[in-house]
Amino acid sequence: MQITFLGTGPSFGVPVVTCDCRVCASPDKRNRRLRAGLLLNWTNLEGEESRILVDTTTDLRQQALRVCLDRVDGVLYTHHHADHVLGLDELRIFGFVHGISIPLYGLPDTMDAIRHTFEYAFDNHAHGVPRIDLNTIDGPFNLRGVHVIPIPVLHDRITISAYRIGNFAYVTDCSAIPEASAEMLHGVDILVIGALKRNTHPKHFSLDEALFEIERLKAGSAYLTHLSHEFEHEELERELPENVHVAYDGLVLEADEPLT
Repeated sequence: MQITFLGTGPSFGVPVVTCDCRVCASPDKRNRRLRAGLLLNWTNLEGEESRILVDTTTDLRQQALRVCLDRVDGVLYTHHHADHVLGLDELRIFGFVHGISIPLYGLPDTMDAIRHTFEYAFDNHAHGVPRIDLNTIDGPFNLRGVHVIPIPVLHDRITISAYRIGNFAYVTDCSAIPEASAEMLHGVDILVIGALKRNTHPKHFSLDEALFEIERLKAGSAYLTHLSHEFEHEELERELPENVHVAYDGLVLEADEPLT
């Protein structure tokens, strides 16, 4: 499986509108962070190729153009906040070009929010709307020949989805990992985890909290995402443990372990 970071930033993105801090003004492209999302590419045991998005971020059009995305075979949603769903309308072109309806997967609250926010997409008489199918998840499921495990974590007071696929896991917008969920994440080879700020935040892990969770979960390697403009890429990379790295937009990882 190939993992591409489409975005590694928070809801404001980086640079932040109105801000002229040294990170927002940095010439280092790794400090320019679109909203957090992933593209997963895999080939299952039957040889079928798949391109799966994790969230449809506010910046999806720009992200798709950057990686020359020509097809979407499904979307895994972590939750329904604006920076994770408002790019859904950009799925229209993939449905038009390929004549397909794209399956979306998420918790009941997420699917309900999408149905409400994008009500026009469910009008059987409307033209030029996204062609999508909603699928509510309540446990592990098979997605195009691959075993996907949604894992409940907390985003302040709401439960959202982390995901584990093989020995890769994605945990963003998280403020706490219940013990049962930690057991499901334990020992992953590659862990992507959010670290919004240095100081504590009610809805997101701080840097120290994310580092604590990486150690608690005994991850082989970890990549920090959903990073605010408090973090300068090179400086943060230098202060991290050897197995922890700063993700950046466009970074590509390879997960070599079997997916099923």
